[in-house]
Amino acid sequence: MDINARRRRNHTAVVHTDTGIYSHDLSLYSEYPTNLLGLSEFEELALERLQLLRIIEQASLKGHKLFSNDWKNCIKEDLIKNTLKKYARLMNGANGQTELDIQARRADHISHYILRLAYCRSEDLRRWFLAREMDWFRIKFTSQTSAGVLKFLDISNLRYTPISNEEKDEIKGHLLDSTPGLSHAVISTDFYKVPIHDVLLLVKGRRSYLKAGFAYIPMSDLVVCIQSKFRASLSESLNYMSHRIANLDDERLSDLLCNLHNTYTGKDYVTGQNKDAVNIACLDEYSKKHFPLCMRHMHEVLTSTHHLKHNGRLQYGLFLKGIGVLYESANEFWRREFTKAMDSDKFEKKYSYNFKHQYGLVGNRVDYSPYSCIKIIMSNVGPGETHGCPFKHWDNAYLKSKLNEYGVDQEGVKEIMTLVSNKHYQIACTKYFELTHGQQQAANSIIHPNQYFEESMNLTKDRAEKAKK
Repeated sequence: MDINARRRRNHTAVVHTDTGIYSHDLSLYSEYPTNLLGLSEFEELALERLQLLRIIEQASLKGHKLFSNDWKNCIKEDLIKNTLKKYARLMNGANGQTELDIQARRADHISHYILRLAYCRSEDLRRWFLAREMDWFRIKFTSQTSAGVLKFLDISNLRYTPISNEEKDEIKGHLLDSTPGLSHAVISTDFYKVPIHDVLLLVKGRRSYLKAGFAYIPMSDLVVCIQSKFRASLSESLNYMSHRIANLDDERLSDLLCNLHNTYTGKDYVTGQNKDAVNIACLDEYSKKHFPLCMRHMHEVLTSTHHLKHNGRLQYGLFLKGIGVLYESANEFWRREFTKAMDSDKFEKKYSYNFKHQYGLVGNRVDYSPYSCIKIIMSNVGPGETHGCPFKHWDNAYLKSKLNEYGVDQEGVKEIMTLVSNKHYQIACTKYFELTHGQQQAANSIIHPNQYFEESMNLTKDRAEKAKK
């Protein structure tokens, strides 16, 4: 991908499509894409890759042991559920040669380089991208058979060869003592002699035999050595690109890449997707049982003060639209609340247009979608404003008091506050869902307020149906 190119008039980005580099599911991404790719596909691949990395991140916070079968199965199920079967295919370790296999590897290769352009821009972005890419590489590597690993080493020109049986016999006792879980299967296990600095994590964990500046590791640990090289190479590339990214001056690409990390990649919630209109008379009950913390808070502020500032009206109004409140009902609801503190004329002149605009009835007539968690988290919240994400924008003491008020026990509050302190705001919201719904683990991580409402309603319906049986 040429980042030195001047602005192009045609609607294409530069990407390589040579199938020769797509013969294996594993890749160190050492060859830059160089041929043409349409901008629509460029954007599609970028968003799919972002969704892949977010799924990996969310799985890591669901309680499964990292790189365990449960953890990998969780990722695979989420990929299939989100129509990312091409990436799920790369977790099989089959290295197939069908057209679907080739296309899956092509998407994996190109999308990796697109996200390099997006995530080279700051230290925090580089750190996040590196961590997720290391996880993705290891997922694919640990899915490979021994033959698949050897083929990958050959393709990648990685000169690692197993030690001879004679050398293995000489140090058999040391290998048994230093390799956890090996038992007495030394003879049937291939061991590799690698420089110590390539496997410092294993050395730190006392998980390898060391001799004369080399570490002796089984094939299952070879991923640590290769990951070390991949991390160093990718880190260097990201640093290099961060100094050259200014040369990519096509605003069509820049807008996408600069805002990619804050892009919502989940389901879009619009009024037309709701089969039934929501009765506004039930909003008080819904807010207590089915609203996420952010929306419950704004509902309570609105019904107690009879007013919300502009950003609060947008965030809460679009949420109501997304759960199925039709315009006529919404307008009636807002009018009823606001006119408890002002006369009808003031409401009509100052506020009525705002709610018509949310439903696309005036102005540019855009059918606005409800705000996602990412958009809410990234918003600025000023003094006296009630919008935003409670887990990010609230004072810790106030958040704790609200959690207690809404029935979260002390242990649950402690769990949530730990997540908040580590800036895992969406995971904190997911934990809040679990604790307030009596669920050991939510079916999905919460990434949208309307998703929270939808899953809460579905859970209540499912329990009601089971109770009838």
